[in-house]
Amino acid sequence: LVSVLSSAIIVYRLPWTWKCSKLLMKFIHAGLNTIAMILAIVSMVAVFEYHNARNIPNMYSLHSWIGLTAVVFYSLQLFLGFAVFLLPFAPVPLRAALMPIHVYSGLTIFATVIATALMGITEKLIFSLKNPAYSASPPEATFVNCLGLLLVIFGALILWMASRSHWKRPPEENAKVLRPIGGTPEGAEAESTMTDGSNADKSDLRINSEAARKQNLKLDEAGQRSTM
Repeated sequence: LVSVLSSAIIVYRLPWTWKCSKLLMKFIHAGLNTIAMILAIVSMVAVFEYHNARNIPNMYSLHSWIGLTAVVFYSLQLFLGFAVFLLPFAPVPLRAALMPIHVYSGLTIFATVIATALMGITEKLIFSLKNPAYSASPPEATFVNCLGLLLVIFGALILWMASRSHWKRPPEENAKVLRPIGGTPEGAEAESTMTDGSNADKSDLRINSEAARKQNLKLDEAGQRSTM
């Protein structure tokens, strides 16, 4: 869940994907999230079956509470993402209103998954290391503690990439997906109107200047006649 979900988060943030169509990137983003959801469900089933086979109580630790909460909210996030952003039925204002919530909730779920993994490996060490105990810092404890530090660094790097503006997909690439077939992207029509208006203004100015010049010539001719 950590690795696949992180890939789904930064799939829009990779510069070499900015030239791909927005629709293709949407399908890749949705596909990675679907794979992560399937793996999360398989792991949940495996945990419950393992606990039941060993007569271990279920859902008693903070690790299990936060983990189940993350999976539940992740399933809601995936469902709403499909319904609002992938299927072509939701209106554009609704998508624009829900996009910040979608991004924030996705990053929050990812941070929750990292925290769940850290609590899980610590819990496993405490229960598994008996001789020597976890408090004696055997090599296994050092190895897993280093793994936890790497998880924290990895999660911080993903969150940093997802929060930096210069890693965002350029607006001109986003505008391509909103362009109708045979039409122009958003803003192009307004720009064309502004250009036409500017050209019209320039044409009017040119006509007025020409009229003023002719009027001056007539006045000069009249002045010359009067002088002669």
